[in-house]
Amino acid sequence: MGSTRAPLFVLVNVLAMAKTSSLHQSVPKAEYVHIVYLDARQNNDPRLVTDSHHGILASVLGSKEAASEAMIYSYEHGFSGFAAKLTDSQAQKVADLPGVVHVIPNRLHKLQTTRSWDYLGLSSQSPSNLLHKTNMGDGIIIGLLDTGVWPESEVFDDEGLGPIPFRWKGGCVSGERFNATTDCNRKLIGARWYIDGFLADNEQPFNTTENPDYLSPRAAIGHGTHTSTIAGQCASADILKAFDEAIHDGVDVLSVSLGSDIPLFSEVDERDGIAIGSFHAMAKGIPVVCGASNDGPLAQSVQNTAPWIITVAASTIDRSFPTPIRLGTNMTILGQAMFPGKEIDFTGLVYPEAPGLLPTAAGACEFLSLNNTPVAGNVVFCFTTVGSRSAMASASSAVRAAGGVGVIIARNPSKRWLRAVMASLVHSSPTVKLSPSKTLVGKPVSTKIVYFSSRRPSSIAPAGLKPDVAAPGVSILAASSPLDPYMDDGFALHSGTSMATPHISGIVALLKALHPSWSPAAIKSALVTTAWRTGPLGEPIFAEGSPRKLSDPFDYGGGIVNPNKAAEPGLVYDIGTSDYIHYLCAVGYNNSAISQLVE
Repeated sequence: MGSTRAPLFVLVNVLAMAKTSSLHQSVPKAEYVHIVYLDARQNNDPRLVTDSHHGILASVLGSKEAASEAMIYSYEHGFSGFAAKLTDSQAQKVADLPGVVHVIPNRLHKLQTTRSWDYLGLSSQSPSNLLHKTNMGDGIIIGLLDTGVWPESEVFDDEGLGPIPFRWKGGCVSGERFNATTDCNRKLIGARWYIDGFLADNEQPFNTTENPDYLSPRAAIGHGTHTSTIAGQCASADILKAFDEAIHDGVDVLSVSLGSDIPLFSEVDERDGIAIGSFHAMAKGIPVVCGASNDGPLAQSVQNTAPWIITVAASTIDRSFPTPIRLGTNMTILGQAMFPGKEIDFTGLVYPEAPGLLPTAAGACEFLSLNNTPVAGNVVFCFTTVGSRSAMASASSAVRAAGGVGVIIARNPSKRWLRAVMASLVHSSPTVKLSPSKTLVGKPVSTKIVYFSSRRPSSIAPAGLKPDVAAPGVSILAASSPLDPYMDDGFALHSGTSMATPHISGIVALLKALHPSWSPAAIKSALVTTAWRTGPLGEPIFAEGSPRKLSDPFDYGGGIVNPNKAAEPGLVYDIGTSDYIHYLCAVGYNNSAISQLVE
């Protein structure tokens, strides 16, 4: 049987911790993880570099044994440095040593959270698109920095695939419920996991009943659920080690679905592990693709804004799931849902109210108060202004636990829609009928920049053009874990800029296969300058929000990614490491700050 051509995947797994008070509260202590940045490496032998790091630490702590106990990571490939547990006074002594550029405390980053390839013109049935011009991206290695995988998923089946490229230097590391011998193969060619930097500063239990996870490359619930229901946390020390190893292992593209919090750190601030790690990857010719974050539609909410990163906004695709909602007043309105079950015939429609001066406060979906509402057997109606899926998940759980049969979640509804529902609710016994969802594909469904996709300008560099480009990130079908509450038969539909990011990463892999000499900047240029500013079928692109408006570069950057056009852009704007340094000088950073990034 001939080998099947396809990109290869390596998971660079940064384990995440749930942001809950019981799990995430640090124990007061004198030592914390610090990241030490050193001058340029004096030796290319990783073993000698690591020994020198232990020597520096031993000179402060007094012995090699103490240095070995305090050391968390040694960074050997992207830059020279290490992470270690130090007291404040020890950190200051290390900072005063010759050859030490900077010492900073560890910090946390958060996770961001089918039809889409046809929508983008990359159907596997077409004989002439970029997918086929590149032999399906044969031999390109994509590195994923995320929270893990479920290796039994059929998407990792390597049947018919050829051998792993000889240039691959990485490995597969066993751990809890993850066997490197059986779980890695010719498609998932490597997997590592990093959590030491987090655990060193957080001594609470890693795995809990409420938030199960594994000390291994295996993901328990899956990144999509993490991003929609909890704020996952990853430590800078772990992220930098993941970048460092990925650079050494030989990945061609890095896909990073992580972010931080507003206000952002500057591009040269070592506390932004993503900006620093991606700079060193870019310097080695590796494009880094990151999500713009899910804090839209507010202005200045975009993250991962360093100019050497490809920053991705989230759009819808030409598919929708209209769900008829027929009110007792004989009016039918259309909602959006994935409801394949049997029709729910006319049943009671209730709106939660509470006693006191703010009776409608009980009707906020994310804080439903059902104590005074007859929910059992009824459909609950609630409002939300929250952009994430947390409101939907919270409302659904509360209504299900109270015996309800359905929930209608109103987010920025139209006046006509709202008047219809409220007119029904004023009746003495309001009712509603819910019909199964349908699927619409093609021209009737217009493309939109989704409400949660973060918008420019950058809060730290307003002149910077971020996000760079948009890609499908709404209701994306992908493999998931059996513990994912949204999973059905091994797959789940999820939304977020984290879903848009791998679309761009995959396209970057194809461009690398077609143009192996292109730099990360040339690839980004091709994506941005050829992007669609209307939908693929020529329809206008709208931006969701209050109010809805026509999209512009503040919403989608260059536009919706156009993979086939990006393959032959006609002109690319190429820059390198020295040009980025000139940029940093031009925006006002001094030599000392810049040296902390480039040394």
